[in-house]
Amino acid sequence: MADVTATTGEKTGKTPTQKEKTGSKKKGFMKGVKSEFKKVTWPDRTTVLKESGSVIVLTVILGLIISVIDAALELGLGFLMGL
Repeated sequence: MADVTATTGEKTGKTPTQKEKTGSKKKGFMKGVKSEFKKVTWPDRTTVLKESGSVIVLTVILGLIISVIDAALELGLGFLMGL
């Protein structure tokens, strides 16, 4: 299939190679990514700090809860195995 130029509409007589097709797909993809990043609403510094702090605190609390449950199960199984 011959390639058609966009401006004149005439046939160029050459078909795009696989490498050219892949390159144009990558360029199109990167253009799309760039345009989508322009649409993103980035949070301000205080919002990021508050949300990061919340995540850290909740992670520590959850870690402590899991540690307590693990210790209780270990003691319970140790007691049962010692019988």
